[in-house]
Amino acid sequence: MSKVLGRPGAPLRMAVLASALLLAGGGAGAESFVPGTQDLPLMAGLAPVAEEALVFDKPAGRIVQAEAAGTSAPDEVRRFYADTLPQLGWKAAGPLAWVREGERLDLALDRRDGRTLVRFTLSPVETR
Repeated sequence: MSKVLGRPGAPLRMAVLASALLLAGGGAGAESFVPGTQDLPLMAGLAPVAEEALVFDKPAGRIVQAEAAGTSAPDEVRRFYADTLPQLGWKAAGPLAWVREGERLDLALDRRDGRTLVRFTLSPVETR
């Protein structure tokens, strides 16, 4: 069972995630998630860059660094995540940053060779 299922609000979040996946182009049975996650949808038109994925689960929380690339314009990617992530419980923490339940998600966008490269960094929120 996914770690996210044990969290408050998880059933609603999973229903919203399913809707987001359909909007992202992931049909029934498709696993359209950011590599290393089971709860962050991967926008349609983006494909994982496998050799760039790093997943580390530690007692303080998970750390995921992954990349995806596609032909979507950076503004389309921004809009997709700005619209989708709040529906999944993420709160904006900056132009391309969100926080939820002790985790922070940062996106970095770069345009290379006519393709958009998206870097996802998920890490525990540091408490001081």
